[in-house]
Amino acid sequence: MATRETTARRTTKKTTAPAKCSTCKGTGETATEVRVGRGHRKTGQYQTGLCPDCFGSGLASLS
Repeated sequence: MATRETTARRTTKKTTAPAKCSTCKGTGETATEVRVGRGHRKTGQYQTGLCPDCFGSGLASLS
């Protein structure tokens, strides 16, 4: 009886998770302090908005 040739198993490349945005730390939102009046007085309150670097995706951009 002839012996069978064994072939090496193919392994898949492991994909790494995309890097998180450094500005929002992966949440996609940033907090900015509310300013009012002509002198832009700070009120001590904060509002959240989209991260200007990743546009809310939470992933670091390539550029």
